[in-house]
Amino acid sequence: MEKTLTNFIRSLRNAEIRVSTAETLDALSAVELVGYRDKEFLKDSLSIVLPKTPDEKETFETCFDQFFAFKDISGESSSDSDSEEDGEESEGSESQGEGGSAGGERQNRQAGGKKNKSKAKSKSLSLIEEEEEEDLGPGEMTDPKSELGKLLFNNSVVELTTKMAAAGEAVDVREIQVFTQKGLYTRRIMDEMGLTELNYEIQDLRQASSVPERRLGQELRKRRDWLREQVRDYVEKQFLLNADVSGKRLREELLRKIKLSNVEHRNFRMIQEIVFKMAKRLATMHSRRKKVFKRGALNVPRTIRNNMAYDGAIFDLHWKSIKVDRPKVFAICDVSGSVANYARFMLMFLYSLEEVMPKVRSFAFSSDLAEVTDLFERNKIEDAISKTLRDYGGGSTDYGQAFLDFRKNCMDDVDNRTTIIILGDARNNYGEAHGEVLKEMYDRCKRLIWLNPESRISWSTGDSEMRKYMAYSHQTEECNSLMHLERVVGNLLKQSN
Repeated sequence: MEKTLTNFIRSLRNAEIRVSTAETLDALSAVELVGYRDKEFLKDSLSIVLPKTPDEKETFETCFDQFFAFKDISGESSSDSDSEEDGEESEGSESQGEGGSAGGERQNRQAGGKKNKSKAKSKSLSLIEEEEEEDLGPGEMTDPKSELGKLLFNNSVVELTTKMAAAGEAVDVREIQVFTQKGLYTRRIMDEMGLTELNYEIQDLRQASSVPERRLGQELRKRRDWLREQVRDYVEKQFLLNADVSGKRLREELLRKIKLSNVEHRNFRMIQEIVFKMAKRLATMHSRRKKVFKRGALNVPRTIRNNMAYDGAIFDLHWKSIKVDRPKVFAICDVSGSVANYARFMLMFLYSLEEVMPKVRSFAFSSDLAEVTDLFERNKIEDAISKTLRDYGGGSTDYGQAFLDFRKNCMDDVDNRTTIIILGDARNNYGEAHGEVLKEMYDRCKRLIWLNPESRISWSTGDSEMRKYMAYSHQTEECNSLMHLERVVGNLLKQSN
């Protein structure tokens, strides 16, 4: 149990919470008194001796929740009398963090893992996801046989999450030190969860003569790809929690690449600094380009007139000015749920480019659309964004209603010089999509760009209307990091020059 606390303190130090040797000893004493059984009691006890400021306490709570997520840290097995919910937690007792009993479950996994590894050596299945999908249409499916396939097919999110965390413990994901190891640990965790067995099943199903079996194979492929995205997010969070990235330059580079939904509140200030640096770099680059390439033709009459004092010698050249048609941008942002962070930083990005992109009109919605341009004119960027998320971030998402509101209030202002940027996951809670309104926007504007923070494999699944909206977008992009935002905005400025 001392190792559990030691590793937790290491994660706190990586999160820039200073913990001295004396405070570590105090924490050990507190753990000896309260034990590990009650997480909330443990959290309250450690929060007394480890964080020292309100900011550190906020960071401490985030680290604690992530470190001990899905973790039975009591060191005791659940009894038969435990509730079903407790049983689900104990299944993932080797999840994030340390501690707990490795027990017979790890031995069983290791035994089964040896068989899977030997199979993997004889035949590689890593490329089966590259095969084209048959158009089998809807219909009945058989039941999967692999353990992982059953969990995916039954949408057992809790069990999958705890199994993923247990697999992370088994492959020592907390030892990740370099961001480029994300793919390696993702594959290791997937293998530990039973990927090899699942891949064999998918391959067999694709070769089956029965249509229900082939349908099952297609469905399992889609769900396997979805699981891979969840595992990648999990590994990314573990990297931020455990890796030693104390160097500011290195941390900035990492924050440019990670998903904005995985950014913790304690890193918001650094993210803002990165956004302003990116924006300044883009503004400088495109301002310079206009000076060099957009000066226009020589204004001969004015040049001669202004150089008459020099007896015909040409010293002062004058150029016909060319009006640079800077982009008129409408930014429409879904600010509900997890999409809010993406909207936060996109709006910050656009308004940081005021010098080269002054005509930005911003709109926020969960259901009803509201213009928030005046908020940004009257307030600092950070304050305006916080107020936007607070006032318009609640409620059920309704893209159809937002598009109707835009048509009613703004469609007359859209012309062939307008660029419309929509940021959202297109998940409409099975409401009316009103794609005809988006088509009208598409026909009127110069360019309609849709930025979706979800992975492409999730588009058009569940309540997503992305497939329908893609038909009325000039450009659709997976956009979930600062690096993606920089590329999209940079291309927008390039096209305006």
